[in-house]
Amino acid sequence: IQKLCDRVASSTLLDDRRDAVRALKSLSKKYRLEVGIQAMEHLIHVLQTDRSDSEIIGYALDTLYNVISNDLEEEEQEENLPKQVDDLGSQFTEIFIKQQENVTLLLTLVEEFDFHVRWPGVKLLTSLLKQQGPQVQQIILVSPMGVSRLMDLLADSREVIRNDGVLLLQQLTKSNAAIQKIVAFENAFERLLDIITEEGNSDGGIVVEDCLLLLQNLLKNNNSNQNFFKEGSYIQRMKPWFEVGDDNCGWSAQKVTNLHLMLQLVRVLVSPTNPPGATSSCQKAMFHCGLLQQLCTILMATGVPADILTETINTVSEVIRGCQMNQDYFASVNAPSNPPRPAIVVLLMSMVNERQPFVLRCAVLYCFQCFLYKNQKGQGEIVSTLLPSTIDATGNSVSAGQLLCGGLFSTDSLSNWCAAVALAHALQENATLKEQLLRVQLATSIGNPPVSLLQQCTNILSQGSKVQTRVGLLMLLCTWLSNCSIAVTHFLHNPANVPFLTGQTAENLGEEEQLVQGLCALLLGISIYYNDNSLENYRKEKLKQLIEKRIGRENFIEKLGFISKHELYSRAAQKPQPSFSSPDHMMFDHEFTKLVKELEGVISKAIYKSSEEDKKEEEVKKTLEQHDNIVTHYKKVIREQDQELEELKQRINTLTSQNEQLQATVTQQVSQIQQHKDQYNLLKVQLGKDTQHHNSHSDTFQMNGIQTEEVSKLKEELEEWKNKHELLQGQLREKDSVIEKLKSSQLDIGTTEQSSQTSKSGGLEHNNELQKELEVLRSQIQLQSAEISKLQMENQKLQVMNITADPVLGDSSARAANNSELEGRLEQEIKELKSEVKALSEEKESLKQHLDSSSSTVAILQDEKSKLQQEVAESKKEQDDLLVLLADQDQKLSALKIKLKDLGVPVEDEDDIESGDQGDEDEDGDEEEQD
Repeated sequence: IQKLCDRVASSTLLDDRRDAVRALKSLSKKYRLEVGIQAMEHLIHVLQTDRSDSEIIGYALDTLYNVISNDLEEEEQEENLPKQVDDLGSQFTEIFIKQQENVTLLLTLVEEFDFHVRWPGVKLLTSLLKQQGPQVQQIILVSPMGVSRLMDLLADSREVIRNDGVLLLQQLTKSNAAIQKIVAFENAFERLLDIITEEGNSDGGIVVEDCLLLLQNLLKNNNSNQNFFKEGSYIQRMKPWFEVGDDNCGWSAQKVTNLHLMLQLVRVLVSPTNPPGATSSCQKAMFHCGLLQQLCTILMATGVPADILTETINTVSEVIRGCQMNQDYFASVNAPSNPPRPAIVVLLMSMVNERQPFVLRCAVLYCFQCFLYKNQKGQGEIVSTLLPSTIDATGNSVSAGQLLCGGLFSTDSLSNWCAAVALAHALQENATLKEQLLRVQLATSIGNPPVSLLQQCTNILSQGSKVQTRVGLLMLLCTWLSNCSIAVTHFLHNPANVPFLTGQTAENLGEEEQLVQGLCALLLGISIYYNDNSLENYRKEKLKQLIEKRIGRENFIEKLGFISKHELYSRAAQKPQPSFSSPDHMMFDHEFTKLVKELEGVISKAIYKSSEEDKKEEEVKKTLEQHDNIVTHYKKVIREQDQELEELKQRINTLTSQNEQLQATVTQQVSQIQQHKDQYNLLKVQLGKDTQHHNSHSDTFQMNGIQTEEVSKLKEELEEWKNKHELLQGQLREKDSVIEKLKSSQLDIGTTEQSSQTSKSGGLEHNNELQKELEVLRSQIQLQSAEISKLQMENQKLQVMNITADPVLGDSSARAANNSELEGRLEQEIKELKSEVKALSEEKESLKQHLDSSSSTVAILQDEKSKLQQEVAESKKEQDDLLVLLADQDQKLSALKIKLKDLGVPVEDEDDIESGDQGDEDEDGDEEEQD
């Protein structure tokens, strides 16, 4: 070894050094100590200097691995060797990591893609972490990109390196939250879940196991990573792990191990020790993605191995614990039996069956406890199965309540304890159910009257059964009576109960009975503390006096302290899951330990209090109750105000959204206006440039010694006159159009006048006709009146003749009849004539009105005609003025043109311009015709 070390140190040829390192490698397994002591320094030097040759680097890394690693061949191991081996590995590791550069160098070598360098580098680093984990972790953590480099191993296409990379990360992430976070945020979850899927989920090999162990390292007791795992939707990817078929026989040991680890991983996410918010969100995610449903399928499947079934029950327990939605779903799950039974009933049957494995029974109890945890609805359903009104009289189906009662009074002490604890959980923090349970009556034997459940529990206690049974019943009674004065009254109503408790507490018994004594003291204390003094013989003061006489206060407090001092009590207080090494150790329940902590000090104070203090306390309680009522009232008010606030907030949100929309429209309009302004400014600038260019062009002209200024002035004057000329022409056109309009309106007036005249003449003709008719009618009336007068005269004459004549000369009656007929006819004719005259006079009046209206319209039309004639005259006058102005302008223009010609400025003749304009007009006309 010494010679080989010298060759490695002194040889100039690389081949010689490589051969020497290869020889050291072959010796390193057998002569580990010697090679480690003599060659380590030289091997590290080789790693530093011969980086270019991968072969020698590979041999050096293998040699170091053999020296540091404790994974020796089985045949080389002896009975007394392991301790020595452990010491050697850790000592060599200390020597290697003393120089931090060595670890950094190793990290750079692991980055190499060459298999002969990378693989031994990974193995060596894993071995270093196994030997001196915290120190190596710290070096890797402070080295730049240390963890990130190692994460690349998971992406290596060579399975050997990838799998060893998983093992390396397992060692790296042990008990180091900082590294766990870095690894998680380097996308470890995604890569590991991909590997598990590629390997076939639970049917995969040991690689799946290694990945699951690494996932556990990353998630256990690391809230940040758990949250990241949930937020990354990785819980949904766990669902396919738990898909099991109908035939579950013949599972391999590896599959059982994998499923066990998968279930443990689910439990890590929903552990009761996690923060409540994180646990709750994971529970909801597991329900929504169907993971809970999948677990319940395994729970009810046949042929599942016992240890997997037990772990599944524990997992389901923690997934539903304290989550109302999950608890409701679990209550609805039915076992695939005929007829179908609720899963809870099937599980309780296993719990009270003494032939079932102890671990399984503990798991079922935990499941039942988790189902009832913070679940008043579930508690009510369980208790309702015990009440007389809801018990199935046919006895076809077994209820949860009946199974619990059966377990409570069976001969198996473990069943008694489990049933008592389960029933206590159904009453936990629920005063109404405690009162309802007092109504439960049990038929103990045929012919005897039924006994209440409370009485039956105290009867079994007094019969001196096993310690486990008595502890279970006492825990049930303590839970039942605490915070329920009615239950305390019922308990004290039985005269045998108080003497039994005082007798048990006062005796000096062995260690096994001390626990029972402590619980009896606790129950007696609860009977005092929650006593409402309704029973005269068992008032608080009398019970205290009884304790003082029979037991002694100090002795009573000492016995009460036996509970919390017990070893099994402290174990049960650690975590909610009941985990016991053997059935004999099954004594305390986790929730009961909380109750003991709460009541122990309160009862101790209550025992030493005087009656006056009790009265004061009662007064304080009353005032507190009043305060509570006030608080509840204000809470209600606050709740209502909160609702109003929410509504107002919603209204504000809607108004703000509307405001934002309006502001957006305003900003759009403002931007549009700005764009228009910019365009306008651009056009102004362009026009200004054009005018400048024109002016500069005109300034260059200077002819016949005349200055450019005079020319520009003349041009300006010419432009002004031209503009004036154009304006006048425009005015002329406008006036022409006005004249045309007036002419057309004059024609319209003429036609209207003619129509009015014709209507007037027509009216006059009609009037003349009516007057003629009137004349005719008047003449007829005159004739008829003349006839009437003649007839009247004749009538008078006849009357005279009748009077003077001899009565013998004719029949007077006949004459009278003729006279009356004539008078009637005359009267009728007169009436008809009067009506005709009236009608004619009315018609005359209407004709007069018509004539008046027509004459007024004629007057209006004449006024309008005169106005129009005036306007025509004015417009003709203006036209004449404009023609005069035009003539003046033409003269001035011709004079200016002559001046410009004299000055030498080229001026176009008006005829040419007109001909050009005419040409343009002709072109436009042609275009219009084409269109």
